[in-house]
Amino acid sequence: MSEIYDIGYRHYEGVRLGRAHAVRALIVQNLRSVFGLGRRARSKLMPFLLAGSMMLLPVISIALMATVGRSDIGYTGFAVIMQPVIAIFLASQSPTITAPDLRHKVLPLYLSRPISSLDYVAAKVVAMTIALFALVAIPLTVMFVGELLVDPPGPPHIKEYVASVVTALVLALLLSTFGLALASFTPRRGLGVASVIAVYLLASAVQTALFGAFESLGRSDLAEWSWLINPFFLVDVVQSWLFGTPPAGGFSYPPGAVAALAIVALIAASLAAFILRYRKAASR
Repeated sequence: MSEIYDIGYRHYEGVRLGRAHAVRALIVQNLRSVFGLGRRARSKLMPFLLAGSMMLLPVISIALMATVGRSDIGYTGFAVIMQPVIAIFLASQSPTITAPDLRHKVLPLYLSRPISSLDYVAAKVVAMTIALFALVAIPLTVMFVGELLVDPPGPPHIKEYVASVVTALVLALLLSTFGLALASFTPRRGLGVASVIAVYLLASAVQTALFGAFESLGRSDLAEWSWLINPFFLVDVVQSWLFGTPPAGGFSYPPGAVAALAIVALIAASLAAFILRYRKAASR
């Protein structure tokens, strides 16, 4: 014979924070994961080491401004120069916010709440975009503040600084969507790191090989299109088109409108693949 016990159950009467709060919480959680916050010291080593490496060029530039009065500050070419560091950061940290949920199969638990798969994907993309944007924009801002304080000959490079910060945001969004989509296809962090860095190295190698081959044949009109293969130069093409900045590659670029359309198409395709991947994972 069964008995019923009154254990004092009470309905929740507090404030229901809702979907928007859940999305913001996911963004903060993922952003903390990117930088290893709240985890072991070993998890913080790589992101903060790479972030520190990004500060080397601004420190050297400020030192040159102060000692020799150098005024040609490389704001607009900063991301292209530092692309290996940025690519390593993307490759090493993207799987930290995609692999655990896939490996532990907790997606159905997340999506049982008011958030949708689109909200879940958006939170991860926003977090990685903020991290990459900070990785590039903070050194640029330090360099600009240093220029204002040292006051080298000539007017301050306000236009170049604004152009570099705006395109840093575009670059961060492009790399985030593409890198997260790649990393999400495996629940193993090591494979995710390898897949992102392999695609970057392949794109760089193909772009360099095609450019060299077309230039050796005297077809500069075809060689300039090879810049669109590398995502860093792809964004630099748009920067040069919108703001009139000199090409970081030192050669002529293809039409900027084509590069802008390519960026939009890549972001859209990456987001679509990312969303479909998580919907499939959540349905299992």
